[in-house]
Amino acid sequence: MAEFGVNKGVGKEVEFKGLTTQYLFIFAGGLIGVFILVVILNLFGLNNFSCILFGIVAGSVLVWGVFHLNNKYGPHGLMKRMALKQHPRRIIHRRSIRRLFNR
Repeated sequence: MAEFGVNKGVGKEVEFKGLTTQYLFIFAGGLIGVFILVVILNLFGLNNFSCILFGIVAGSVLVWGVFHLNNKYGPHGLMKRMALKQHPRRIIHRRSIRRLFNR
């Protein structure tokens, strides 16, 4: 009779080097954006050394920023913070007080 191992990763979030799902998308998109920017700067005729230096600095800042956000907000905290901005600060109720108490 064959024995099959249980996949213990079912239902867990995707994680790579400590980065969880939404931060992986930010990280990958940012690195692609930095790469495209370095290529565009090189096409405009900037010095190769300055393009590479810009790419290294921008990539390092991106890596530090994404890991900082991951440590500060956790797996769902950034989404909660963005959702908090969409809630209204006040609820406006325009009925008169007299109409509230009448049936």
